[in-house]
Parts: sequence; structure tokens; C-alpha cells
Amino acid sequence: MYCLDPFYASIILFVGRAWDAVTDPTVGFLVSRSPWTRFGRMLPWILFSTPLAVLSYFLIWYVPPFENGKVIWYLFFYCLFQSLQTCFHVPYSALTMFISSEQKERDSATAYRMTVEVLGTVLGTAIQGQIVGMANAPCLPGPGDIVADLSNSSMSVGLNVSEPVISLEHTRTAYMIASGVICLIYILCAIVLFFGVREQKGEIFIFQSEPMSFFQGIKLVMGHGPYAKLVMVFLFTSLAFMLLEGNFALFCSSTLGFRNDFQNILLAIMLSATLAIPFWQWFLTRFGKKTAVYTGTLSVVPFMILVVCLKSNLIVTYIVSFFAGVGVAAAFLLPWSMLPDVVDDFQVQNPESTGHEALFYSFYVFFTKFASGVSLGISTLSLDFAGYISRGCSQPEEVDITLKVLVSAAPVALIIIGLCILYSYPINEERRQGNRKLLQEQRDNEVDSETDSTELANMV
Repeated sequence: MYCLDPFYASIILFVGRAWDAVTDPTVGFLVSRSPWTRFGRMLPWILFSTPLAVLSYFLIWYVPPFENGKVIWYLFFYCLFQSLQTCFHVPYSALTMFISSEQKERDSATAYRMTVEVLGTVLGTAIQGQIVGMANAPCLPGPGDIVADLSNSSMSVGLNVSEPVISLEHTRTAYMIASGVICLIYILCAIVLFFGVREQKGEIFIFQSEPMSFFQGIKLVMGHGPYAKLVMVFLFTSLAFMLLEGNFALFCSSTLGFRNDFQNILLAIMLSATLAIPFWQWFLTRFGKKTAVYTGTLSVVPFMILVVCLKSNLIVTYIVSFFAGVGVAAAFLLPWSMLPDVVDDFQVQNPESTGHEALFYSFYVFFTKFASGVSLGISTLSLDFAGYISRGCSQPEEVDITLKVLVSAAPVALIIIGLCILYSYPINEERRQGNRKLLQEQRDNEVDSETDSTELANMV
């Protein structure tokens, strides 16, 4: 959104998030009603949405050769990209339910998926940060900086003379190059997914004879108690970690004074998260998923408090970043690992109603984006109210206090709320294993029924 007024940029982001609220459950419903093909039911959505999503993403960063219609241009392609991304992400997430009927294999697949997702986030952060960071314009001195400079020198014209002159054209080109590289990675990942994964059309995924309407399906899915509680836990904990992630770079560069190190600090968070996911996968298989959520989520709280209480120290910041990444890994993996258990529980309680896996996952995707939007809104409004200076070399004291709240106090409070809701989440290890046995009995009965019908038909 090159050279666009911040007000219009905010409007575009808000409308895009609102549009997402409509597309996520809609795509989930359409995916659940899609016919089975020789490639499966999820993979065709991924295949056909990828090229259009890549094109729309690239055009978001392209500067059109006109002025009056820029807002419409960015609004259209941003909403289009959100829709196409939903067409990819919902079936991609729900694919976990269609590659195996065994809980252990689904948990393992979820761990692999989240590891690669975090690794992809690391790669994207590194690419975007390194390419765009080379063309970032220098910070702008605020009133306090100018006064300080005048007190030390009788000449004010020497401000920032040593800073390299970087034009907006250089910045625009850097964003275009970064978006092109990310588009190529997007296409490569989609190709690997399409040719490397095969869906299973198991007996448990047979459609019901009378498909439900859109609103009936939503009511049935959202009315399932364990799912509603898990979604609320997921919403609060995701919002906590998104506030931390979204403001930590600004906190490091502005409050802690590590303007030249914040990109490496973000990479440290994401790399530690990538390395920690296998550990949390082992932990949940050893001690159970609810215990893993409590342990993983609470593990980051002391370091959230520590980073705002101690004086600026780069080594301490890297240590905090490492353990924050461990908590981020738990927040990435564990809620998605618990979702198949909820779907199994729903199937046990509603054996006559099948084919709603995509709806379960679509609302999960929606609440991920909803948490991201709320986090962005809270951060933007809070910093604006505190008097944040865009590209300022220094910030008012109120901004520093606000950033400390956004990376420490607010996430800690949200984590506590989420974990309190988790206490009433009813699916423990005993119930999970019981559901597994009941579902296996359902599959065995369906196989026996089909065998008996075939034998009867042969006798006739």
C-alpha cells in the first residue's frame, strides 16, 4: 500500500478482515459439499487456488500507474487474496483428517505440518527482513532529538548527514522483489503438497444421505460443547501470542534500543519455535495434551515479565526471545493437535452426521485471523493514543509504557483467561482413547455391513 494515507490503509485492512469473516465458514461449507475426485476432495481446492492467490498477492505490492483509484486497487486485491488464501488454508488444514484415521498418525502429521509452517514463517521473515531491511529509510528525528542535538552543537543542519539516502523507489523495488521470492516459495510448497500427499476416502468420511444446509451445519458444529470451549481457549491464547509477536520488534527497536538487532531477535524467536515443536510433540504423547498446553503456555510467562522489568540488555533479550519461541511453539502446535480429538468426539456423539471436518477447521482458521485482526487493532489504537511517531528515532515515554503492556501485561492476562477456560475442557486422555475405540468399532461395523450386503447380493 505504497504512499497510501494511513487512514485508507486502515480501512482496507479492516474491510479485508471483515470479508474474511464471511469467506472462512463459507469456504468450509463449500469444501464439505465438494464431490470426491480422483485427487481427493481437498487437494483440487489447493491446486486451483494457488496460482490466483500468488498473482493477487504480488499485485498487492505492485504500485498501479494511477493515483485516484489506488484505494480501490489495493482493497480489491487484498480481499481477493484473503479469499483465495482461505480456499487454500481451510482444505490444507482439514487435510489432516483425511490422510489417516489413526489418532497417533494425525498427531504426528500435525506436528510435521506446524514445524514446516513455523519454518516457512522463519524463511519468509528472513527474506522479507533482509531484502526490505536493506532499503529501509533512516529514522526521523523527533522534537526531543532535535533539542538534544542543538544542545550539543550549534549547527542543526548536520542531523543524519551520515545516514544513507534511500528513496521511496528503492523501497518499492525491494518490496516487489521480496513478494516475488515469496510467491515462488508459495508455488513450490503447493506443488510438493499436491504431489506428496494422498487423501484417504475412509469409511468414517462417507457423506450423509441428506446434506445439511449452511446454517444447520454451522449450528451443529458450534453447538458442540468441547469445540466451543477449545475455540475460546485458542482465541485467547492466540491473541496473547500475537500481541507479543506483533509488538516485540517495535519494543526491541524503540524501548530497548536494539534498532539494528530486532530482525535477528525475531529470527531467534521463530527458530527456537521450530526446534521446540518436536519436543512438545513428545511431551503431549508422554503427559497428555491438556498438561502440555498448561506447561507450554505458562513457560513463557516468567520471561514476558522479565523482559520488561530488567534494564536493556541484548544478551537477556536473546535469552527471553529463545524461551518466548518455545512458548510460541506450544501455542502453534497444541490447539491444532487437539482439534482432531474434538472432531472425533463429535463423530462419536453424532454418528449419523458426517462430512463436517472442513467446517470445524474453517472456524479454527477464522478465529486465527480474527485474533490477528484484533491484535492489530488493539496495537494500532493503543500506540496511536500514546503518541507513537512513525519512523521516529525516539518515542515518547507513554509509547514505551504502552509497548510494555502490549508485550507483557496484556498477553499474561489473556493467557490466564484462556487457561481458566481450558480447565473445563472435557476431552482428557481417557475420553480420547475411548473415542478412538468407539470410532474403530464404527468402522468395523461399516465394513461388516458392506461385506454382508455384498454376499447377499451375490446370493441373489
